[in-house]
Amino acid sequence: IFLYYPKTKIYSAVDMIHTIKSSGHKLLNPFTRSTTFDHSSSNSNQSTHTHTHTHTQTMATVANFLAKPIATVIPRPSSAVTSSSSFVFLDPKPNSLSLKQSWRKLPPGRLFSAVKAGASSPGKVDLPAAKDEKVLKIHSGEEFDEALKNAKTKLVVAEFATSKSDQSNQIYPFMVELSKTCNDVVFLLVMGDESEKTRELCRREKIEKVPHFSFYKSMEKIHEEEGIGPDQLMGDVLYYGDNHSAVVQLHGRADVEKLIDENKTGGKLIVLDVGLKHCGPCVKVYPTVLKLSRSMSETVVFARMNGDENDSCMEFLKDMNVIEVPTFLFIRDGEIRGRYVGSGKGELIGEILRYSGVRVTY
Repeated sequence: IFLYYPKTKIYSAVDMIHTIKSSGHKLLNPFTRSTTFDHSSSNSNQSTHTHTHTHTQTMATVANFLAKPIATVIPRPSSAVTSSSSFVFLDPKPNSLSLKQSWRKLPPGRLFSAVKAGASSPGKVDLPAAKDEKVLKIHSGEEFDEALKNAKTKLVVAEFATSKSDQSNQIYPFMVELSKTCNDVVFLLVMGDESEKTRELCRREKIEKVPHFSFYKSMEKIHEEEGIGPDQLMGDVLYYGDNHSAVVQLHGRADVEKLIDENKTGGKLIVLDVGLKHCGPCVKVYPTVLKLSRSMSETVVFARMNGDENDSCMEFLKDMNVIEVPTFLFIRDGEIRGRYVGSGKGELIGEILRYSGVRVTY
């Protein structure tokens, strides 16, 4: 049973928590908060509508969204993009779809020439001096493949860099800090200009700009980014590697039904975060979901599902009439009470408070 509510304006996160009763009203951010997709089975004559806060920019239908390669469906928020440096030792094939072609044009960076084989060595790599013993240095394609194999089901984050890239130097210390706190994630560093072997590895992985981050699970590339900042890197690591947090991971309808049955009594609210694997707004809001799951664990159960993980998940999205992601379903006492669509932190917190029984004035 769905309860639908009209669209409203909501306070920001700070206003919600600290001054719900008074000033600080803010209008919605004009940037896109969700990604739209269409199910062919949806009822076009449906008269009711969900309580949502979304915008219509950069939306995609589900058929196009799921059919495109990884690089073409990753929204690129301008606030997360930093400049990057081009590789000239790569030789992109004319018929291949590259990251540079599919993402918006990045700011021009320094152009580097190919380094002759043997011209540099690991000892000459110009990266910040940091205690980076948890970051595995890769010197060949064979070492890279072995590292992916040894990681098994853990998330692997590989940074491709060069010794002369200022951007690589700037973000590397942050990756080192992440490696110290994310024990279930394997971090790799490949210096593209170190030797002929590392240049060949970069060509194999189609690296065109640095710093470039590739994400792998079970030896399969699941995501990649280039020219990103620390916040975006942290968000990606949390979204793709957070398997042991307070957020329950759901992999199909059976998992959803089990979770609902387990919480039919006790009065806890279930917040189900429904998204897709390669959805920028889903990645953007997930750190907030993770923080809330820890701070509200006594009254709220947080769970998440990627609709494109398997057929069962996609069928669940269709049955729930989820046409935009991220969508948050609010479930209490075995019934779906409402939903919020979007990635606005303040709006999400406000809806969780409202469905938790906290009086919120709009």
